[in-house]
Amino acid sequence: MINKENKMIVKSKVAVLAFVVPFLFNCINAFSQTTEKPVEVKIMLDKPVGDMYPMWAWFGYDEPNYTYMKDGKKLLTELAALSPTPVYVRAHSLLVSGDGVAALKWGSTNAYTEDAKGNPIYNWRIIDSIFDTYIKRGMKPLAQIGFMPQALSTHPEPYKHSWKPGDPYSDILTGWAYPPKDYNKWGELVYQWVKHSVERYGKKEVESWYWEVWNEPNGYWKGTMDEYFKLYDYSADAVKRALPTAKIGGLNIAGTRSENSQKWTNAFLQHCISGTNYATGKKGAPLDAFLFHAKGNPKLIDGVVRMDMSPQLKDISTGFRIASSYPEVKNLPIIIGESDPEGCAACGMATNPQNAYRNGTMYSSYTAASFARKYLLADKYNVNFLGAVSWSFEFENQPWFYGFRDLATNGVDKPVLNVFRMFGKMSGKRVTVQSDRMTPLESIVENSVRGEQSEIGALASVDRKTAGIMLWNYHDLDQLGAAEPVRVSISGIKARKVTLTHYTIDSQHSNSYEVWKKMGSPQNPTTAQIITLEKAGQLETVGNPQKLDVKAGSLVVDIVLPRQAVSLLKLDW
Repeated sequence: MINKENKMIVKSKVAVLAFVVPFLFNCINAFSQTTEKPVEVKIMLDKPVGDMYPMWAWFGYDEPNYTYMKDGKKLLTELAALSPTPVYVRAHSLLVSGDGVAALKWGSTNAYTEDAKGNPIYNWRIIDSIFDTYIKRGMKPLAQIGFMPQALSTHPEPYKHSWKPGDPYSDILTGWAYPPKDYNKWGELVYQWVKHSVERYGKKEVESWYWEVWNEPNGYWKGTMDEYFKLYDYSADAVKRALPTAKIGGLNIAGTRSENSQKWTNAFLQHCISGTNYATGKKGAPLDAFLFHAKGNPKLIDGVVRMDMSPQLKDISTGFRIASSYPEVKNLPIIIGESDPEGCAACGMATNPQNAYRNGTMYSSYTAASFARKYLLADKYNVNFLGAVSWSFEFENQPWFYGFRDLATNGVDKPVLNVFRMFGKMSGKRVTVQSDRMTPLESIVENSVRGEQSEIGALASVDRKTAGIMLWNYHDLDQLGAAEPVRVSISGIKARKVTLTHYTIDSQHSNSYEVWKKMGSPQNPTTAQIITLEKAGQLETVGNPQKLDVKAGSLVVDIVLPRQAVSLLKLDW
């Protein structure tokens, strides 16, 4: 006869088996998908290679008015929570004339107008609402000084563009892209803006920001190179007059690796070092940070998206190399003002099918693999790498999962955002990693990942009582493949016991897009469906945290990594 106590024991064992048996079955089934031996990844926590600084905690977007809208505020709150240090935010069009109504690749603040006699009228209401949104969340502006107010433009009409996805990119270059008709008025506008910012937020706060002049002057500027240098000089002089300790930089060139962009970049740096300043007549111009852009180049090949990391990494390599070649520049903070798999965030997959990668795990695995290389390139050139701006935010009141390059759609986080959540769990020192299948730096810079096999790579960090190991299974071709066993051998653990938490992003975890497709891809999801999608957009774990014994400072962890998946093994002790 079974008594009450025995019944409870039986029920407890059944509950444990109900959890453990499916978990073991799934692991065995996944391992059985391949007859190959596990990929060997070695993590050496006692062999540091550099700091695990949060250069990933920088974000930007074209449409500044999204900042204070419903989904914009929600996403900024989430971004602010990612990092233990302040997240920096960059936005275009902060000085553009208009009514403050957002549109694709358009924004306005109406900060500057003139009366009938041509006297300046300053209005900081919309700019304040943008910066207030950042400051309230502990974020910092990477404040872009641009673009040209209509009243100052040498070519004021047409001014507001009506660009839409599928239109020529050049259609956006209207009156806001031209030089000022009066550089003294432009300089006074910048001076008044910085002065107002100090009055509103305090000297100490504004000292922690970065200011930068314009965007991609080799594309977004309808003036000459010398006219851009003149704009920079007047802007930098104005910033420093308002706050001598403010930090300002440039030039956010596009296509850094190209011959023309290198010509622009070298001429700009030489101007700042030894040229004649247009505003002061003195030698050189203030330069507190060096900025440039880096973009990849996906294509649609036989109906399949093929990513290409090489152009982006070559842009970064070129920018770092140029910076390191100037004694006056090599120690300055370097910011990659836009760093993305390709160029146009507002070009969805309906009009640009090569951008179909953006909704799913291809974007997240590309992000993990490419950011790891940014650290390595900074190590190679020994530069002061501060941040890489992911030009990816959200698009208010647009179709669900339209294929924009965004971090969230209609308030629901996409898989790529969870990579940044993983980065936020890594701190301390980066450590030595080895993998049988990680592409060497020189090879991935030149050729991306084009072989028969995908890349299984790793980035690892260790802090006083924690370690983080990020692993990815990446290939340029946007195709799914069999899950692969990976054996992670960790050495140099300074503890006898650790708690292991396994986070992952794949087709089954941390993936709102797959859940949305299983719902039937609704463009008008119900409230209950939205709640489900919001939950699916968060970073998920595989099972529950486990307590493991460490022997002689070492630990072996076996995982299964599907193609395009990203995992984070978090150790705490």
